[in-house]
Amino acid sequence: MSAKLDQLTVNLQAVLGEKITKQTLALGEVTIECKAADYLAVCQLLRDDVNLKFEQLIDLCGVDYQEYGEGSYDGLRYAVVCHFLSITHNHRVRLRVFAQDEDFPVLPTLVDTWPVANWFEREAFDLYGLMFENHPDLRRLLTDYGFVGHPFRKDFPMIGNVEMRYDPEQQRVIYQPVTIEHRNNVPRVIRDDGAHRG
Repeated sequence: MSAKLDQLTVNLQAVLGEKITKQTLALGEVTIECKAADYLAVCQLLRDDVNLKFEQLIDLCGVDYQEYGEGSYDGLRYAVVCHFLSITHNHRVRLRVFAQDEDFPVLPTLVDTWPVANWFEREAFDLYGLMFENHPDLRRLLTDYGFVGHPFRKDFPMIGNVEMRYDPEQQRVIYQPVTIEHRNNVPRVIRDDGAHRG
């Protein structure tokens, strides 16, 4: 590990202490985890502490860990992963926090800390169904307003539930049940059904 990464891990431990539930170093990147209850406090310290100064939120995304590790994973299902950049110290850090409720995953919004979180959180809401408490405008961003479900959840059907098409007789867009036939989307070269490449 480089002296720079050593210093970053020391600073993270000194500033965040018990708020860090897990800290790992892999491929030259530091990842920390915290409890959902500490999420806002940890983010404030990451941004404001003079030894950290993570002024920039680079990315925020949702993750669905259902069936992670080929079904061997036994933890909370939904997480938010944030990537931060300290321009002052030229450091990067990743923060992962898990939503406590699988049926209604909720975390606080980071919009007041980093305004750029607005659209990132809307995307995580739209695609994963993650709710962000006190978000100023939490609505769909990438899917249609009439869309039902969250397409990046592992239990969402690959072909979807409905399809949208233009009906020339009605002269408008209509929704109808999916007419796509189910098919095996695993490439034949890695499918274990005895088929051989020719």
